[in-house]
Amino acid sequence: MKAFVVEKYGKDGARAADVPEPTVGARDVLVRVSAASINPLDKMVRNGEFKQLLKYKRPFVLGHDVSGVVTQVGSAVHGFMVGDEVYARPRDLRIGGFAEFIAIDADDVAPKPASLSLEEAAAVPLVALTAWQVLVERAHVKPGQKVLVHAGAGGLGSTVIQLAKHLGATVATTANTRSEELVRSLGADVVVDYTKEDFSKVLSGYDLVLDSLGGANLEKSLTVLKPGGLAISVVGPPDAGFAKQLGAPSALGLVMNTLSRKIRKQAKKLGVRYEFLFMQANGSQLRKLGALYDSGKLRPVIDSAFPFDQTLEAMAYVEQGRTKAGKVVVSMVSDGE
Repeated sequence: MKAFVVEKYGKDGARAADVPEPTVGARDVLVRVSAASINPLDKMVRNGEFKQLLKYKRPFVLGHDVSGVVTQVGSAVHGFMVGDEVYARPRDLRIGGFAEFIAIDADDVAPKPASLSLEEAAAVPLVALTAWQVLVERAHVKPGQKVLVHAGAGGLGSTVIQLAKHLGATVATTANTRSEELVRSLGADVVVDYTKEDFSKVLSGYDLVLDSLGGANLEKSLTVLKPGGLAISVVGPPDAGFAKQLGAPSALGLVMNTLSRKIRKQAKKLGVRYEFLFMQANGSQLRKLGALYDSGKLRPVIDSAFPFDQTLEAMAYVEQGRTKAGKVVVSMVSDGE
């Protein structure tokens, strides 16, 4: 089958290849891929940023989001049938959405939301699961709380705004002038135009900040939190909790804690907390999220769609910062094969 694989780590490490179709284990479903989408995580994995923790055996197929049709069901799988339309963020070490077929653990798969096309559904899993795991699982966001999400027009930001609003929060976001109308339409109550003002000068008393930019942006984010507030970053620096989540040796946990020592120290000084979040595959959460898409509480934001054979161009488009809003999708065009 055709696929896009990481042959060596680095910017030029991915290429098109012919690879064997995946083998299907007892707990797997085999999915004929209809669409996939590009995430910053694809670039990070391709560049080897997590190679100490995620030990992929090269060459491996890239791609963390997928939608498609079930073509085979493992002997121990219940609840899925051949012909079902599904979507998933396959678990780490079993990614591979940039291919014609992928075998996915059934626990990571959910029925595609009926209201979404297969292309739209491919834009959802990773960002929606991240939003859920930040807002519901980690931060336990309650009605009336104040949430700041950076880069509100992005794939993750646009999803977090909508879910936080659904949970009853007052939502602030950073965006550029061009995106203000979009983020307001998604439910943002307060929009800080980062081209004109510094969010840390105009916002205060927030319960939660979700950072997807890192560096100085993360450090400034700590200052807008109220005492006891929580800053969660999805780009790092990682902490010991991340190593534990991946089942890494405790020595690696100490390394992670060293990496995040500076930001944790700053947080402590301000009387707030810092955590790193690396989202996890979860089919049952995708079912709950699917119901929110079908009820109109959430909607995907899509920037553009590329044909499958232009997957590397789609990745470059995202890396070059050319996305105006939301996600970039890669779509399988049936060519009669």
